[in-house]
This record gives sequence, C-alpha cells and structure tokens, in this order.
Amino acid sequence: MIDWKRKLLSRKLWMAVAGLVSGVMTAFGLEENAAAQASALILAAASVLGYLLGEGLADAAHEGEGER
Repeated sequence: MIDWKRKLLSRKLWMAVAGLVSGVMTAFGLEENAAAQASALILAAASVLGYLLGEGLADAAHEGEGER
C-alpha cells in the first residue's frame, strides 16, 4: 500500500514538481524570472502544506494518547 502522506511530505517530490514547472515554462518561451517565481511559489506552498500535515498528524497522535 502506498503511504500518500509520506510521499506528499517529501521535499524531493516538491523539488521535482518545481523543476518540472520551471522547465516547462521556460520551454514555452516564458521569461526565466516568471519561471523562478512559479518555482518559489510551489516550494512555499509545499512548505506550508508539509507543516500543516505534520502538525495535524502530531495532534492526532496526541489525542489518541489521552483516550487510553
């Protein structure tokens, strides 16, 4: 079974996505500055997503400990 939570928290995945988007934008003739901004936005969003998921998992684990 695939552990999707772990995969979505992977920095390697988000670096690959940012690189892909940046490369495609450059290939289609957009300015390098626009491609860099898109990559920065993707990595910032991935950081926030990773933090939120990590905190949610930690909170869920602590709630389960109190019920025992």
